[in-house]
Amino acid sequence: MTDPITIARRYIDLWNERMTSRRRELLSENWTADASYVDPLMKGDGQDGIDALISGVQQRFPDFKFKLIGEPNGYGDHVRFSWGLGPDGVDSPIKGTDFAVLRDGRIRSITGFLDQVPAGA
Repeated sequence: MTDPITIARRYIDLWNERMTSRRRELLSENWTADASYVDPLMKGDGQDGIDALISGVQQRFPDFKFKLIGEPNGYGDHVRFSWGLGPDGVDSPIKGTDFAVLRDGRIRSITGFLDQVPAGA
């Protein structure tokens, strides 16, 4: 299994990458071609679908960045980590916990949970 901290950091790097070409490279390197993403607000299938979700979040929150909260952990092909989304230098107003399933060290699926979302976000 790949280190859970490495998986989580690569995931956060992907969501923070603003350059489309580099984001596509990161998806190709770290996610399977048939990967899926789902949380209570959105769903995306395949690298194109996931890239579209990330782009949409970046457009909605142009001044926000993702950061890891706490220590990622995992066992076997499963990784769990928490994240925050917000402006640099302040406590993140949006927080969540994601569960990854890996295949050959790459993300096969993410199931996300929103732990804190302010009204209107």
